[in-house]
Amino acid sequence: MFVFPDNLSEALEKLKLASTDSATDSVESCLDCLLKALANNNTEASVKIQEMGVLPLLPTLLNPQSSCTPKVANIIAEVAKNEFMRSPCVEAGLIPPLVQLLNSTDQEVLLQTGRALGNICYDSHEGRSAVDLAGGAQIVAEHIKSLYQNTEPENVKLLTVFCGMLMNYSNDNDSLQAQLINMGVIPTLVKLLGIHSHNTALTEMCLIAFGNLAELESSKEQFASTNIAEELVRLFQKQTEHEKKEMIFEVLAPLAENDVIKLQLVEAGLVECLLDVVAQTVDGEREEDIAQLKTASDLMVLLLLGDESMQKLFEGGKGSVFQRVLSWIPSHNHQLQLAGALAIANFARNDGNCIHMVDTGIVQKLLELLDRHVEEGNVTVQHAALSALRNLAIPVVNKSKMLSAGVADVVLKFLQSEMPPVQFKLLGTLRMLIDTQGRDLIISLSSEILTIFVCLNSLKLQMYCFYIIYMQ
Repeated sequence: MFVFPDNLSEALEKLKLASTDSATDSVESCLDCLLKALANNNTEASVKIQEMGVLPLLPTLLNPQSSCTPKVANIIAEVAKNEFMRSPCVEAGLIPPLVQLLNSTDQEVLLQTGRALGNICYDSHEGRSAVDLAGGAQIVAEHIKSLYQNTEPENVKLLTVFCGMLMNYSNDNDSLQAQLINMGVIPTLVKLLGIHSHNTALTEMCLIAFGNLAELESSKEQFASTNIAEELVRLFQKQTEHEKKEMIFEVLAPLAENDVIKLQLVEAGLVECLLDVVAQTVDGEREEDIAQLKTASDLMVLLLLGDESMQKLFEGGKGSVFQRVLSWIPSHNHQLQLAGALAIANFARNDGNCIHMVDTGIVQKLLELLDRHVEEGNVTVQHAALSALRNLAIPVVNKSKMLSAGVADVVLKFLQSEMPPVQFKLLGTLRMLIDTQGRDLIISLSSEILTIFVCLNSLKLQMYCFYIIYMQ
């Protein structure tokens, strides 16, 4: 077993002396001893380095012309793996000389410098602020722009480190993420992903960076101007591991909140991928299968919130995607029932779609679904199915058809629900069903609605009941 304390202490003392007279050979041997100690026990070696006051000596050793510089930067990178060492690294003045080294043309210097800055920035406000003040992120972003097309192994390794550095620099910090967006890193990273999608480490760095940046609304326009949809769908199609698919899902979800990107994802074939995931996991009992099923079906519903993407998938009610979604409603899986009902509610945002769906029997499927959830049913499914019925009842021509189909009778079974969301949606559905020809229904329902009126503890819902009974 390697016992380093005495050797390390001696090396640290020699380094303190050697750093003052620039004795390169002596410095290099001391640095080798430090690296060996850090490799053996990083935490204890880092404590020793701090206790002996070596960190403040390192800025003078970060000389672009010195052959020792990569080793010094490597030592800083290793030391900064410890959370308790990041602030001391900043206080020792290491950030400005490290950022200056980013202007080097030596690949090893750039690699170790990128590692050092990335580790110091990790979960460290002081580290990020210091790098921001020194302008380090801008230089790294420029490097990535100039290097992303180079597929040489050493260059790919450098790109991975630089992407990781930017990720650590901006993670969970809206201001710094906005800064990177303004620097134009998104188009570059999308191109980088397209060229290096076969490289697992670099791909993962890109995905994490995308996930961070996509949370900001200001990023969506830049993402929409790239081919991010095609790249993500292509990457998703290659994946077989649950963890990799989850990483891509985490990027897709915030991006799909943008209507332009919704349409791009639909055109790139994401929906077919999602339907495949649903088919593969619907009968699965593993936690990862259940998680993927939920994520895929939720994302499917999100894509339907865009008017253009929704209409493209509806295809006049004859689209294969629309038909597949319909098959979810009679499923025994509550998640699919929920997603199917929400999908119908989204398809029903267009009068023409509503009329077609009512004429082709969608209402009966929803009523059968509600009947399955009357007693001790799933509240979210109840709410989603009622939402779909409410939207389908918006066109005047549909109201009498839905009443004749027995919608009111089924909906009334939920009058005694104690869940405010269900109560509100129930009343909204009844309200939408009633037009000037529905006064007889109002009269027949008044006693039931008054009953729930008395039980409601929400003033807003009571007012809604009052409106239904007396304002028609």
